[in-house]
Amino acid sequence: MVEHLPMRRTALLVLLAALAFAACRKPAGRSYTFGVFQITDSPTLTEARRSFIQALSEAGLRDGVNVRFEIRSAMGDTNEAQRIAQQFVRERVDAIVALSTPCLQAAMMATSRIPIIFSSVANPQLLGVGGPGPRRAHNVTGVSSMGPIRPMLALIREVMPRAKRVGTLWTPAEVNSEYYLRVAREAAAELGFEIVAVPVANGSGVLFAAQTLLNQKIDAIFPIADNTISAEFESVGRVATENGIPLFAGILIGARLGACAAMGWDFSEMGRMTAAIAVRIKNGEASDEIPVVAMRRLLLYINPAAAAREGVELPAPVLRRADEVIATQPFSESPAENR
Repeated sequence: MVEHLPMRRTALLVLLAALAFAACRKPAGRSYTFGVFQITDSPTLTEARRSFIQALSEAGLRDGVNVRFEIRSAMGDTNEAQRIAQQFVRERVDAIVALSTPCLQAAMMATSRIPIIFSSVANPQLLGVGGPGPRRAHNVTGVSSMGPIRPMLALIREVMPRAKRVGTLWTPAEVNSEYYLRVAREAAAELGFEIVAVPVANGSGVLFAAQTLLNQKIDAIFPIADNTISAEFESVGRVATENGIPLFAGILIGARLGACAAMGWDFSEMGRMTAAIAVRIKNGEASDEIPVVAMRRLLLYINPAAAAREGVELPAPVLRRADEVIATQPFSESPAENR
């Protein structure tokens, strides 16, 4: 009996390995599943998600037909983002789509095996993704979208040649926001500005922080376009227009929410670029063989009505460069139609 023990052990090991393999396999008939999550329900992230799903549908990957989407929002809570990422891992989704830097961080903490596709991430190199040198994470790729910090400060200098102090809001809990603030201070020093920064703990604090800036003798407001502040940009817009302070935005929708000028990315295009990567991964390409791509086409939207209410005149060269002129009167009772 003793001489048969190794054979029994071998058989047991084979059986356990087979069971483990079966447990990891996708159940028969189960659709390829994308776990999609965003840190807030901001208009920009929601547009990227909508465009992502639409682009996949146009590519023949339709929800409930041959793929499945599990869509979640962390509602501005980084702890909730971590919980969602861990839940995706437990559910054994086939790929995780992380919309925002906090979601990418959460996904990378949760898994090193499941492919992660990110979008709307300012600087993925901060997390060891993309850029020169070896990657720290081999299961991650996506679309980076460095915000237009220096270009917008240069525009403020063009519009307001005598301005000295630019007020901003930022969110210490977001690593991307901290990075943006550092870039803003460096660019401001080159352009002859002083940055006056007020921190924001969460979305409910954005309005109070914007009001606090009014007492800082600022010449203009240019909020950091992080996830927390972008989701509450309308509050900043109301403060600016009601108090006649020129407001500039790093997200295009800001021009419809009180900013006299806004620079940013087309989040519909961002969603489509993210979908193109997702198709490649769905078709079997490894994440580390797909390079990170960056948004390139920076757009400029202006709102002359907001500029008038905020006491600033947009120069003719700026008007000529605009990709879109917003005709909406910010926060009026009967806004004009956009054109």
